[in-house]
Amino acid sequence: MILYAATIFSSAFLLFQVQPVLAKIILPWFGGSAAVWTTCMLFFQTALLCGYLYAHWISSRLATRAQAAIHSALIAASLLVLPVVPGDAWKPHGGDNPTLGILLLLVAVIGLPYFLLSTTGPLIQSWYALAFPGASPYRLFALSNTGSMLALLAYPVLVEPFLATRSQAYLWSGAYALFAALCLACVWRSRNLTQAAADTEYAEPPAEAPAAKLWLLWIGLAACASTLLLGVTTHLTQDVAPIPFLWVLPLSLYLLSFILTFDSRGWYRRGLYLPLTAAALAAMAYALTSESRMHAMPKAGLFTASLFICCMTCHGEVATLKPHPRYLTAFYLMISAGGALGGVFTGLIGPYFFSQYYELPIALVACAVLVLAVHYGGQSSPLHRLPHRWGWIAGLAATLSLALVLARQARMTVRSYRVVARNFYGGLRTADYGSPDEVDWTRKLTHGLINHGEQYLNPLRHRESTSYFGPNTGVARAIVSTHRDRPQRIGITGLGAGVMLTYARPGDYYRIYEINPLVIDVAKKEFTFIQDCPAKLDIVLGDARLSLENEPPRNFDVLHMDAFSSDSVPVHLLTLEAFQLYFRHLKPDGILVIHISNRYLNLEPVIARAAEALHKAGIFVSDPGDDDLGYFGTDMVLLASSKAVFDKPALRNFAPPATRPGVRLWTDNYSNLFRIIK
Repeated sequence: MILYAATIFSSAFLLFQVQPVLAKIILPWFGGSAAVWTTCMLFFQTALLCGYLYAHWISSRLATRAQAAIHSALIAASLLVLPVVPGDAWKPHGGDNPTLGILLLLVAVIGLPYFLLSTTGPLIQSWYALAFPGASPYRLFALSNTGSMLALLAYPVLVEPFLATRSQAYLWSGAYALFAALCLACVWRSRNLTQAAADTEYAEPPAEAPAAKLWLLWIGLAACASTLLLGVTTHLTQDVAPIPFLWVLPLSLYLLSFILTFDSRGWYRRGLYLPLTAAALAAMAYALTSESRMHAMPKAGLFTASLFICCMTCHGEVATLKPHPRYLTAFYLMISAGGALGGVFTGLIGPYFFSQYYELPIALVACAVLVLAVHYGGQSSPLHRLPHRWGWIAGLAATLSLALVLARQARMTVRSYRVVARNFYGGLRTADYGSPDEVDWTRKLTHGLINHGEQYLNPLRHRESTSYFGPNTGVARAIVSTHRDRPQRIGITGLGAGVMLTYARPGDYYRIYEINPLVIDVAKKEFTFIQDCPAKLDIVLGDARLSLENEPPRNFDVLHMDAFSSDSVPVHLLTLEAFQLYFRHLKPDGILVIHISNRYLNLEPVIARAAEALHKAGIFVSDPGDDDLGYFGTDMVLLASSKAVFDKPALRNFAPPATRPGVRLWTDNYSNLFRIIK
């Protein structure tokens, strides 16, 4: 049994260890968007489904000797793909479809090895059932999920802090080669097993073919848990940061629910998890509809704890419905199909068919409906014990209330905004505030939950600066202090509504780098900053860092780093290598301005470490803003090659950016957001 267990454990460990490795490598190539992980999960879940389909097909259609021959050939072929390190040729160009680009990259780089790893669990378990008649193979499923969870937990603790990302990929490739040898030994051991053992009597449940209703429940429960996982992950990473920890934590709890529910001791209890699930759904619904903004850690705690409870319920019900081992591969195939459906729903349907993030609210309602469905069909449900069907009435009322509250919130979102649109990079909304007879009648652009710029609609005030770009902000001080007596060259990452263009003058040159084509479209149609700009203006579509890497030095007087996705931080724009690139595009006396206003993270020490490493001078400019004039409070750090650059009236008397103990220099191979949480 040790050979089967070791093969399954190692395959599961590698299967989930490679997910954050590759996602982190390609994250900077696609703008650091939270949707990168969702798209990666779509690929991983689809590949897992293909692996389970393959395992089901060959185990049910072919003799074990033929299975061994085919599987051995595929394992040998997968070794030719190593190492799993994506080349620079896969980096996107401005305007490319990011979802298609990520999927094609993953198919080419990891497709065959990942497919083979995906087949291992169900295929080896089917051989185990033949080798040990009468023994339950389902504990090996729990072992598989244990390996998966350990791989995820090890990544942010033991792998990411100590190994460069490409070193991680090379190490994983070597470990895969060892797995291939182990798997081939298992194939050789199982090549002469006979199908006759599959008919061994098994006490519970009887060896009857599962009904169609059961198949649908397997798929539905698995799809619901998968959608909840991806919906919660997207919600957290969009407003905090798309970092491996916030990928790993929800996925680890998702896997832990599989481990506990499929363990022979049966950790799932209906009487306990029914009220817990109701509370979890209510808590997430409240957090989604409430205007209050929670701190990063309580918010992550609420959503991940609620996710775990809901996954325990979904997977616990799946485990209670598991069939005779004769139908083991079909059972796993349906679970995998449900997981893949959740990935398709959140990775493809959501970004391209929904105007806002409706996936998580839909998943919450679906979870409530499925819980009622499985309890209705089970006599052990605590709802059956209450007299006069009060339990069912309360359950139906609660589910209907949940659906109505979330639907009302979604309807209000659509009705109260002029534009509601969404793509791979996030959701955008515009709305007007005030009335035409008011001088402060404004139009605002919101990305996620964050204001990304606003404009006065009164024609006499169109060109007034607003929001984060008041006259006392760091970027305004930098612009008025650098050769304002002649035409200026200004670079900006992140267009937003285009408010920065209010500082443009005739003869100036402004170059804006914007990764999201939807932002450009909305800024042109809903705001007039671009049309009113008196300077020569170029808008470059694509990730700012990739674009700057491919351009000759631009000799900017000021380069303003203002790229945000909702409130999340594109980490690849804050590394040592990124700052070296920025200074290549600045004049010798130019100023680099980094906008670091953030609800959850203190980025000041990160910039301070980069300034120390590059021997640059820096100042920290905090502007409290002015609500009466429409200016927000902002934090910005200004860097220059010489302290003399800051010897200007608008830049004097500001302190250097402060460091923080334990915050190391960020590079493309190292970053740690835990150290800078406020």
